[in-house]
Amino acid sequence: MKNRLLRFYLYFILYLSPALAFAQADVPAGARAAALGNASVTLPDLWSLHNNVAGIANLQQAHFGAYVENRFSMRELTTVALLAAIPTAKYGSYGLSFSRFGDELYSQQHAGLGVAHKLGQFSLGAKLDIWQIAAEGYGSQKAMALSVGGQAEIIPDLYFGAYAYNLNQAKLAAFEDERLPTIMKAGLSYRPYHKLLLVAETEKNIDYNATFKAGIEYQLLQNKFILRTGFQSLTNRATFGAGFIARHLLVDYAFGSTTLLGTSHHLSVSYLFSRRQAS
Repeated sequence: MKNRLLRFYLYFILYLSPALAFAQADVPAGARAAALGNASVTLPDLWSLHNNVAGIANLQQAHFGAYVENRFSMRELTTVALLAAIPTAKYGSYGLSFSRFGDELYSQQHAGLGVAHKLGQFSLGAKLDIWQIAAEGYGSQKAMALSVGGQAEIIPDLYFGAYAYNLNQAKLAAFEDERLPTIMKAGLSYRPYHKLLLVAETEKNIDYNATFKAGIEYQLLQNKFILRTGFQSLTNRATFGAGFIARHLLVDYAFGSTTLLGTSHHLSVSYLFSRRQAS
């Protein structure tokens, strides 16, 4: 009975608060990003397909990955995502992403297509996401979100990234002018030496206060084992994590905690295929 009441309260909050109900539409993907406080706008990896699509322009290998996130040990707050990116020698990089959040009472599903191209020290990308939001007893709604991003190496080992999610302010329903969140973020990353990475960024949902995010990544054991930590100012959230690289397999785990809501767990596994041949 207690669990049913808790579920009822949770969904009551979700239905009445767009900030909670649709913030999930732009949750950064990958346990690496999660461990760094989601300060991921400058990172050029597979998960940038979700975090800043410009980052896939820097991939040298075809890459496939899966990501699972659970918030506060509740099955209803679980996200599962699949991503794949393929770089080409002349025509940039292309990626597909799929995700699902929620359960039979409330769920969000998405499919996205992204493309990015590298021009010298600059990388530019764009992505189209199709979202379906469904709530039991209320039906479902679909919306398309257009996002663009860029990354650049300012000076050696100092990088800048910027990303605008849902530029078109996609509408879900006429009631209360319900829309997917529109989010802008920009940040810097710096590698003082090859084992250490520092990242920081500011993110602004146009309807809410800005948040500052930062993280540190340090490589150990001949760059095969990686430790990470980070934080977010708006949610007072501290995060920790680790990564392991075994040839073409990458495994990352992250653990996050807030003072009020509890803990979250993040796991991502990805595989790099053979390096492409130069034309």
